[in-house]
Amino acid sequence: MIFWAVLGGFLLDAVFGDPAWLPHPVVLMGRCITALENHLRTALSKTPQGELVGGGVVVAVLPLGTLAVTGLACHLAAALHPALGLALQMFWCAQALAAKGLVQESRNVYRELVKGDLPAARRAVARIVGRDTQALTAEGVTKAAVETVAENASDGVIAPLFYMLIGGAPLALTYKAINTMDSMLGYKNEKYLYFGRCAAKLDDAANWLPSRLAALLWVAAAALTGNSARGAWRIWRRDRHNHASPNSAQTESACAGALGVQLAGPACYFGEYYDKPTIGDPLRPIEPQDILRANRMMYAESVLALVIGLAVRLLLAG
Repeated sequence: MIFWAVLGGFLLDAVFGDPAWLPHPVVLMGRCITALENHLRTALSKTPQGELVGGGVVVAVLPLGTLAVTGLACHLAAALHPALGLALQMFWCAQALAAKGLVQESRNVYRELVKGDLPAARRAVARIVGRDTQALTAEGVTKAAVETVAENASDGVIAPLFYMLIGGAPLALTYKAINTMDSMLGYKNEKYLYFGRCAAKLDDAANWLPSRLAALLWVAAAALTGNSARGAWRIWRRDRHNHASPNSAQTESACAGALGVQLAGPACYFGEYYDKPTIGDPLRPIEPQDILRANRMMYAESVLALVIGLAVRLLLAG
């Protein structure tokens, strides 16, 4: 069942993406995280130790709860009828993937840049990045969009695909729960330095292998799409650790090398300046067309990952 659920989910995401009217599991996960955080911050002492315990409780409850609920739902659906079980798995596999949505959002940024409407481009890129965007130049907006496509190729496509190939929709959604916790709690600021530490560490562990597989697939995708595979390999080898996260620069560095541009560097988050290292060499200025090039590489590596993953499942089943 997992073979067809993954294939069907991948195709559903490629065609339909995430319609705004359709309830998404990540939204429910976010509400659960907020409710747990509010309750635990009230119940536990406001000390570093108390916040570490509270964050640890969230990290234990949400992923295990997600796995239990979705696993039970898939089991009950399959018990009613195998076709119903397969349909539910396909649906949730599609919702665990973000390839179509990532392309749509980044193309919105591209269109505003091409029109020359910088304020609209800033608003569009603010939908998909965590940094402050109100003062970004056109170059800064373009870099932010390309970086987001590259980074989310890993945690929005390759990582959930990796986990659903192992354990179907329940394991893929469990990964999404871990990733959502990190996106909401995993900040190194005063509020989340302790409360969000467990979430950040668990996300680092969950993404360690998928992010590296994604980087290698990006090198192959660069060759398939007419970009520089040699540059992707060279910059990945050199700059893959140029980030506070052990995983975020993996695909960013491969993307920068494939395009021959420089990404990352200093940025502002919530009004605070961060002097981040750069990734890649500025062989040429970055341009809006690079957003579309990054999207093509993201799709190419996604298809490669799907084909290789399904082939491995068939080999293991045989």
